[in-house]
Amino acid sequence: MAPSIMDAWGRGKSWHGFGASDVDKLRNGFALAQAILDNWHLDVDYKTFSRRTVGNSKTLERIEGVVVRLLSGILEFPPGARPREALRTIGLERFAPPLLIAGRIDLDGADLSRASPHYLGITPKEADRIRFRETPTYVLTIENFASFNRHIAEADPGRLGTTMYVGGYPSLATQQALRTIAGMVSERTPLFHWSDIDPDGTWIFHTIERAVGRPIRPHLMSVEIAERSGEVQAKKSAPARCPPESGIAALAAYLAKEDAKTLEQEELDPALPLLPRTSD
Repeated sequence: MAPSIMDAWGRGKSWHGFGASDVDKLRNGFALAQAILDNWHLDVDYKTFSRRTVGNSKTLERIEGVVVRLLSGILEFPPGARPREALRTIGLERFAPPLLIAGRIDLDGADLSRASPHYLGITPKEADRIRFRETPTYVLTIENFASFNRHIAEADPGRLGTTMYVGGYPSLATQQALRTIAGMVSERTPLFHWSDIDPDGTWIFHTIERAVGRPIRPHLMSVEIAERSGEVQAKKSAPARCPPESGIAALAAYLAKEDAKTLEQEELDPALPLLPRTSD
């Protein structure tokens, strides 16, 4: 990375908008990137990490794009993610957003059956406090907030399953919470994820798949739905690189094609996941 910067400056050009006069900013970028590689960012909020590393709480916000670019050759970031979204996936964020979860659940010793909340919001670190009142017929994570609300109101008002909102690219804290909750249900309980049918959706799916360490099935994410209802986009990005056994492998291979169609999940009405047949 440093040779390419020096080469650009030697030819009187900028490096991604940074000229030779910006050497202090880049020095901070290298310091922040190295601190991330050393895991100094874990369990620390955005501004505190910036202050502890370079002495200014606002520096990271100003040069987060540079930090991500410096790390992109070492760490794997979703190509379509904005810098702040990319940093969330490795555990660096202001504060973890709440985990929204709907289902027949309680919290520690508190019986929520009488209150019957539409959904429960907790910090991701409190995921181990969740208790299933009944075994859910499925566990479903959803990328989009509107789709999450529609699913629990229209597709599953009886809370047969457990549904969680992950908020786009799931933060590291959210990934850890999903792993905890997935570990509370048996291998017979199927796990699903519903995202946009696009490259970003495959990255989110595969991120959750790796986080929980169990097979996940795509929900309303298929080549057939894309071909029937999607549109070809002029701007292309790379889908997730995933092994053949991944639940999203077929869709990722399709989205790598030039004529692949994409579709936002809000364009689809919610539906219950197609549950696998069980043998008697």
